[in-house]
Amino acid sequence: MNNTCRAFVWAMALLLQGWVAHAAPTACPEHFAAGQAPNLVNPRLAAGTRALCFNSFAVLHSALTRTPLYSAEHLTADRIDAARGTPRTGEFHEETALPPDERADLADYARSGFDRGHMAPSGDMPDTAAQQESFSLANMIPQAPRLNRGTWEGIESAVRTMAERRGELYVVTGPIFKGNQLATIGHVVVPTYVFKAVLDPRSRTAAAYVCENTDDGTWTSISVAQLARLTGIDVFPALSPRARDSMLRLPTPTPHGYAGDRTSHQRRTR
Repeated sequence: MNNTCRAFVWAMALLLQGWVAHAAPTACPEHFAAGQAPNLVNPRLAAGTRALCFNSFAVLHSALTRTPLYSAEHLTADRIDAARGTPRTGEFHEETALPPDERADLADYARSGFDRGHMAPSGDMPDTAAQQESFSLANMIPQAPRLNRGTWEGIESAVRTMAERRGELYVVTGPIFKGNQLATIGHVVVPTYVFKAVLDPRSRTAAAYVCENTDDGTWTSISVAQLARLTGIDVFPALSPRARDSMLRLPTPTPHGYAGDRTSHQRRTR
């Protein structure tokens, strides 16, 4: 493990110590509920971060992991309708808005055994320009292939359907790094879990899917208050403490399968 990865593991080991809200500045409030970007309640996570604004999503990128800490989107019924008519045409690319010594490159993922897993999904993108932006490696994590193509695809699809039915949702997606023995591929740290947090602004209720980053594709749902304790990130800071403890009913993901993978995955309660 290189020095950068050791520093990140040390920071994560101190996750539960000295929590103080650290508001991430944003130049694109339209992607966040009430215009407020997630708070880093563990300020150590802020080291080496850069906020990036794209047309249809925003990213807080970490130079320590060379992944996003989160990607954020505002999904509306109209946007999903446009996305359904937009072919998936993007190409994976390095993010030139980041310095070379902070970003992932294509070689990091080559022959790694992991998929380049979108955090803001390409299937959410309403036009070809947004599609191409979503293929930035700044929006990617190393993701177990059968998870990415199975349960995770089912979660992404379920959230799109939910946005259509409810009119709009705010969504924050990101990796979770737990443990003192974190794997790496090239310069990129491999997360142990991945989350997708969903807020219905009309009912002011929220919840999050959490999946192990393994081919088993097991998942559960938790409150965003629990998610903050797990990740050190308050994904929806505009919510009241009571609302953070509430549980928005999340639909069961039904993987559609792609690239020939139609494996079913079962829910497991943690």
